[in-house]
Amino acid sequence: MKSLTLICLLFLFTAPTFAQSKDPVSDALRQMLGGRAKNTIAAFEEMPADKFGFKPTPAQMSYGDLAAHIVESNYYFCANVGNVPEPKVAEVKGTDTKDVLVTAMKASFDFCGTALTKASDSTMGDNITWFDGKPRARAWAFLGLASSLADHYGMAAIYLRLNGLLPPTAK
Repeated sequence: MKSLTLICLLFLFTAPTFAQSKDPVSDALRQMLGGRAKNTIAAFEEMPADKFGFKPTPAQMSYGDLAAHIVESNYYFCANVGNVPEPKVAEVKGTDTKDVLVTAMKASFDFCGTALTKASDSTMGDNITWFDGKPRARAWAFLGLASSLADHYGMAAIYLRLNGLLPPTAK
């Protein structure tokens, strides 16, 4: 028992200490972004260009529409999370070519990387204008970004599998 107590005391006094982040939510988003961007872009690079019109059902978005939606979402959420102006960029449409959509997606993720350097948890209580034109706490954008990063990749992965292709995280 003495040796266990000695080991515990030794660990307590020699264990490395980690500084508490002042922006744990912003830091988590910044850390998530790299992997989510890499996998999402890879999913759209994987799909053949002639399959960008694919829809699992008539009521769902085409793969190209999903790409355009991701671009628009990235700019909106990341600008609001980072408390920076949303850049004026050419609108992409789901009917644009694969090259146009993938290039626009890469640019939107690059913007997110830049915008998130400005993110601070201290601004989460500030008001932003939400999609419906009503004020919401900036925290909605933080949560919206986190969930959309996962949701969008998940949708892309399903579309790939329905076309007999493996999503990047399954390889």
